Amino acid sequence: MTTETPQAYANLSPDDILNSVEQVGFECDGRLLALNSYENRVYRVGLESGESLVVKFYRPLRWTDQQILEEHRFTQQMAEIEIPVVAPLEIQGQTLLTTTDFRFSLFPNRGGRAPDLEDFDQLEQMGRFMGRIHRAGGSAPFEHRPELNIETFGTGPRDFVLAQGFIPAELVEAYASLTEQLLREAAQCYGRAGDVPLIRCHGDCHPSNVLWTDEGPHIVDFDDARMAPAVQDLWMFLSGDRAEMTAGLDAVLAGYTEFCEFDARQLHLIEALRTLRLIHYYGWLARRWDDPAFKRAFPWFNTQRCWEDHILSLREQAALLHEQPLQWFG
Repeated sequence: MTTETPQAYANLSPDDILNSVEQVGFECDGRLLALNSYENRVYRVGLESGESLVVKFYRPLRWTDQQILEEHRFTQQMAEIEIPVVAPLEIQGQTLLTTTDFRFSLFPNRGGRAPDLEDFDQLEQMGRFMGRIHRAGGSAPFEHRPELNIETFGTGPRDFVLAQGFIPAELVEAYASLTEQLLREAAQCYGRAGDVPLIRCHGDCHPSNVLWTDEGPHIVDFDDARMAPAVQDLWMFLSGDRAEMTAGLDAVLAGYTEFCEFDARQLHLIEALRTLRLIHYYGWLARRWDDPAFKRAFPWFNTQRCWEDHILSLREQAALLHEQPLQWFG
């Protein structure tokens, strides 16, 4: 039985990492590289065979075993129908592995480059890829993973930040009143969209989680997979001014709709979801601020300037919530 603790997780050592991999049958050659992950600890580990694996150590108390396994089953389902995702390896029939102190999983090591969001051919190909993922995602719901909604990504993070005293006293009122307004207006966006169905989504589908190769894209890190509106996995591929985002949307949806229907009412949700992501991000940093790794990686967080800039970004986002949604004439 695993007795994982935040203290053991914070003190995860190279010996812990290599011993964990070797206890499930792999011979390590001592090569070890920390990869760009903060929520979990993720490393590329070299093997005596000359190959390498990726090992992910799960943050204690974040997801239950059921929630992790549900993510694993989703990625395995997609891999079985040849959607290019990186699914965990099965070791003696298990994808979630344990030591006394840790839960971890092993993954094939896959390389690639970031997608070019200014290349409409790549955006269309990305749309086809996401359409295939969402066709699988809509075939059954998550039973244990939470929804991405105004409560989980907006109200909850906002209330935590305010309750824990992160914001300088002179900025509390500005943050509290502004976020209250934003969440009210985000709810109005949801109201205009109507009863949009939720499906199993990647949840955090920013370009860094897409690896592009000569054969096309593959996607990594389903750790944030949730029930969400489909557009949550699409809007982060849109960039630039309104005209550029409209053109990018047309390209993405041209590919997407080859495999999956798209309800244009979801376009009302793009700026609401962007607002929730901004609020959630600072709430996430606040919740993890006791982890020494976060203080090293985000030294700018929890400073006076940090909260002033965040409030400014939220004010800019308030204006966007009043604009008409992007149009799609598909």
